[in-house]
Parts: sequence; C-alpha cells; structure tokens
Amino acid sequence: MSFYISPRFLDKIAVHITKNYLDLPNMKVPLILGVHGRKGEGKSFQCELAFERMGINVVHMSAGELESPDAGDPARLIRLRYREAAELVKVRGKMAALMINDIDAGAGRVDQYTQYTVNTQLVNGTLMNIADNPTNVQLPGSYDSEPIQRIPIIVTGNDFSTLYQPLVRDGRMEKFYWEPSRDDRIGIVAGIFQVDQIAHSDIEKLVDTFPTQAIDFFGALRSRLFDEQIRDFIHAVGFERVSQRVVNSKEAPPEFKKPDFSLPHLIEMGNQMVQEQKRVQESGLAQEYNKFLYNRRLGETDSALPLKQESTHDSSSDFFRTYRSKSAPPTEAAKNNGQSHPAPPPPASSYPGQPASTRLTPDIVTQANRILRQGHRLGIEHVDERRFRTGSWNSYGTYDGDGAIALHALESCLEEYPRSYVRIVEINSSDRRRVGEQIIQRPSKV
Repeated sequence: MSFYISPRFLDKIAVHITKNYLDLPNMKVPLILGVHGRKGEGKSFQCELAFERMGINVVHMSAGELESPDAGDPARLIRLRYREAAELVKVRGKMAALMINDIDAGAGRVDQYTQYTVNTQLVNGTLMNIADNPTNVQLPGSYDSEPIQRIPIIVTGNDFSTLYQPLVRDGRMEKFYWEPSRDDRIGIVAGIFQVDQIAHSDIEKLVDTFPTQAIDFFGALRSRLFDEQIRDFIHAVGFERVSQRVVNSKEAPPEFKKPDFSLPHLIEMGNQMVQEQKRVQESGLAQEYNKFLYNRRLGETDSALPLKQESTHDSSSDFFRTYRSKSAPPTEAAKNNGQSHPAPPPPASSYPGQPASTRLTPDIVTQANRILRQGHRLGIEHVDERRFRTGSWNSYGTYDGDGAIALHALESCLEEYPRSYVRIVEINSSDRRRVGEQIIQRPSKV
C-alpha cells in the first residue's frame, strides 16, 4: 500500500534536513523544525512517510519521556538520543534525524494549573543548548572533545504557543504550520481507502461531505465499517469463548468479507460519528455540575453550608459575558435568554456574568452578509475558556448562499454556548483556505 505524501510537506522536511547537512558559508541554519497544526491531521505520519521516502534513519522520542521522577533524566535522554543519531550517521553512512512527537504535551504549559517542574526547565535548556551548539553535545559526567555530526531535530505538536518562547524563536526553530489543502485531504483519504477500490469521485464527495473533520476521522470511519462483522463473529462464537477463539487458537484466523464501501453507507456511518462528537461537546455535565455547586454556595439550594465555605468563592470564576454592542444595552428579556434549553428566569440576586444578550449586532450581520455575498463560506466556531488558550476550537458548522440560514445558525450558537468564545471564519470556497477570523463573543470577568 502506497500512502499519499503532500508535496508541500515533503519539500519542507527535505529542505530542512538537507540544509542542516550542508556546509553553507556565513549562514546560521535553525537546527529544529517545528511542525504544528490541528489534532489528527497526520503530522507525525507525514513525517514518517517523508523519512521513508528519503531513506533517513530516525531516532524517536515521545512527550512522555520529557518528564521523570528523577530530576535530570529527560535532559540526559535527549542528549543520549541525539548522540545516538550522530553515531548512526557515522556507522551507516546515511542521514539521520531526531524526532520528538507532541512536544507541547510534555514541555508546554497549557494553563496556570500546569506544573512547571525542574525537568521542564532542563528540557528547554538542553534543547536550546543543542540548537546553539549542535556539534558539541556532552553527556553529564563526561566530556568528549571531538565534535559530533550535526543532527536536525523535528518536533511535532498542536500548539507551540505553550512552549518556552526562547526555544521557539527564529534561529533555533523553524516553524511549519500543517493544514492540508483539499487536494492533500483527497490524496490522503484515497490512500486510506486504496485497497478498498473506491472511485476517486466518491473519495472527493466523501471529503467534501465532512470538510471540517481531521484526517484521522476518515481512518476511524474505515475501521468502523468492520464493526458489524466483528459483532456477528462475537455472537456466533459466544462471549465466553471469544478469547480462546482469537488468542492462541489452533483454528485458522477468522475471515471477514469486504464491508459495504458504497458512498451512501460511508456518509451514513460518518454522520453517526459526527453526532457522537457533538454529544461529547454538548453534554456539558461538568459545567452543569459546577453551576449547581455555585448555586449552593450562594445558598440558593443549601443554606446549611458553613459560612467559611461560602466566603471562599472566587469571583474570578464568573468571567463569562456575552458579546454585545455598547450602543445597544441588553434588555432584561435578553439577559434571561442565555441557555440552550428553556429555563425559568433567575432571581434578582442572580450571579454576575450571566449571559447578557444573544442578539446579533448590526456589525456582525453586516460582516456575515459580506462574507456570503463574496461567495465565501461562513464558518462558526466555539471554544471554552480552558481550550481557548490552546487554540482547540470546535466547529459549529459552515454555511454558504442563504444568509438567513447562516445568521440563524450564528444566533443559535450564541444561545447554546453563552459561556464560550464564539468566532466567525471567512473560508475561501475554492481551496478551503481561511481568509479571516473574528471573535464575536468573549467570556470576560465582571
């Protein structure tokens, strides 16, 4: 099976690695290439395909290896793996690279609650030191005066803004934002379904049906098609005997016929997965639970709580406020319309930060209509306060053509997520490129 490699991705990897092995006069070449972008877009897999295409030896590290109970172990491990890659170049006579996957998960600070340990400091310091002195990388307790081979480092992650900024600065790290184009997505998905002999036109329609889904969505979709046959196999064998039949069985491995890979069936299964995603995003059980606890602290549901517990309430948690125009102060009716489900109006002593209005201001309406009149798509996205810091926005939907439908959906989003950031995105219809973004609702402290 031959998988699709994006030419743009392959060029970036090839240029960075080759440039680090060339002796370019009077030029400082960044040692680290940071590949970042949305989750599930195949960053690591595209790197592996590029390495295989170029015939490069790769030494791998994961984010889990950047922390340890023993201070100094992760930093020592980075130096050890770097020197191991340099030794591969000497022994095998081929280019090598060091790859660290999901570096922001191991060395990044997502929010103020993320612990900043000694190991995090040492990892950042070690990577900066290697980037500044790539041929003089020593192990603790020893010193080798002989220079070693310069080894390019590839790191992947979702949000590099959580990393230590001196590490990410130009000169040490070259950044590459990976957002596959429509052609890239079609090529990658075609590679996923290559053995299933799906028509190229059906692949295009499948990708266009789910334009906001990441690449891993389509891999999970293909896997789900086999669920029905596996379920029938389990029922035929019996729950009690399925372990003996699958593991260390003297019988031949079970065989399954080819699932239904027709386009309507793929779209049906894909819609089921999208609905499951929405259920996760919209459940809001933790938010409802926290709201209940907050009401208890105010004495609305439980007056028997100790006074000390009531006094420990931090007003900084009431940071949600719906966007509204200064020239149009919200009415009392609008203040009580901030929930996605009907609810009785709150008492006069309701907590501050309650959604003030879900009405669209004239500026927002004008901006939305301008996007649609130009033939572009209007994307609506939302994110809570915690994930806003990592840039992990959730798509509410994309709309084109009818402005009334788009504005109705935008108002519905503001009503369903009164305590989240909401933004509109202008998307070029031809190549799915983001032309502009505007946040229209911000939760803020009151």
